[in-house]
Amino acid sequence: MRCNGLLFNNIYIDPIVILTEKEARVFDKLVDDLTEELNNETLSDIVPRAYLQLFLAKSSSIKMNAVSNKNNDSERDELMEQFSQLLDEHFLNLHKPVDYAELLSMSRDNFTRRCTRYFRKSPSQLIQEKLMLEAKKQLHLTRQSIKEIAYNLRFQDEFYFSRVFKKFTKVSPQAFRDKTGISIVADMSKD
Repeated sequence: MRCNGLLFNNIYIDPIVILTEKEARVFDKLVDDLTEELNNETLSDIVPRAYLQLFLAKSSSIKMNAVSNKNNDSERDELMEQFSQLLDEHFLNLHKPVDYAELLSMSRDNFTRRCTRYFRKSPSQLIQEKLMLEAKKQLHLTRQSIKEIAYNLRFQDEFYFSRVFKKFTKVSPQAFRDKTGISIVADMSKD
């Protein structure tokens, strides 16, 4: 679904959007209609799925407008945009803010200050969020062991990876996998 990068899995965008009164009424109506449909005796998944798609589409539209307005309001920082690209490319190998500061030819303090102002998150937070997002993907989309995933993400061992993951998500990697399950994508990749 196209909204995935906008609504979910984007460490650079604030996950919260303030709704107008009119937008809140639209979502209230959607939730009421969906609830009524789910309480229907002849339950089919077609209509609830359509309501969910409408909910996500409306959410994406509102989020896109909010992001667009934010971009118009604030000045674009090319170095910070470059950092986000570097992070996407090198997060597996470069885990320290100083590594990115050096790539951008910036002092560590200036880099941290600009990053925090621009993204409202420290470089360390962004690096960790990127790693944990990848960890969640691998836990959900592969049948690799926790040890293999820790190795893929360049952690020194599976125990350190588990501690970091639990600190970040409040659950262990195994508990996360048990709760979310393994996607059918994992089975497709075995062939």
